[in-house]
Amino acid sequence: MLVLSRKKNESIIINDNITVTVIEIRGDKVRLGIEAPKNVTVHRREVYEAIQNQSRAADPAANVGRPEV
Repeated sequence: MLVLSRKKNESIIINDNITVTVIEIRGDKVRLGIEAPKNVTVHRREVYEAIQNQSRAADPAANVGRPEV
């Protein structure tokens, strides 16, 4: 895992086309802005895991050999 320090209004660039910017820091919460192409899905981890779990429940055969998230 790459760990970076950023201050408010500072950004990181991923793969030339995704920008993650620190929007606000308030206590123990950080608000991030993410700019990515429309074909790139961006989810909070808990939402991503819920989507994956729904997919597994709907089609258990499609998950053979797939690592757990």
